[in-house]
Amino acid sequence: MSERLTPGDTAPAFTLPDADGNEVSLADHKGRKVIVYFYPAALTPGCTKQACDFTDNLDVLASAGYDVIGVSPDKPEKLAKFREQENLKVTLVGDPSKETLEAYGAFGEKKLYGKTVTGVIRSTVVVDESGKVEHAFYNVKATGHVAKIIKDLGI
Repeated sequence: MSERLTPGDTAPAFTLPDADGNEVSLADHKGRKVIVYFYPAALTPGCTKQACDFTDNLDVLASAGYDVIGVSPDKPEKLAKFREQENLKVTLVGDPSKETLEAYGAFGEKKLYGKTVTGVIRSTVVVDESGKVEHAFYNVKATGHVAKIIKDLGI
């Protein structure tokens, strides 16, 4: 079970391929706040709802100084299909090795339909301009989560 991050922790560095196969690093966003959200799988109902919510609120978040990166264990080809099919504007990156998911405490045991399984824990980590964790939300719901983040961040 990976350790969960808490406010004040240094956000683990990562460089992962986006939907086009280009590398995206947390370091690329230094000086800006970044919302890094972790979701189980592209092209599934809950993850689609969440990605669409982030896309719908991207202008609001960007105008408040936040970039958004979605991380899943999917390969770039699947992310590209997800982005095209749902017209997503949010940056999606793939972590097939699950190293970044584990570093952020977003992979491990979770309850799914009453059973304990190992997988992606739907989570969101807000990283400040200097690379420190500002907020860490774990076991979040796909629906309504973006509105809650906006409220919690006072946007």
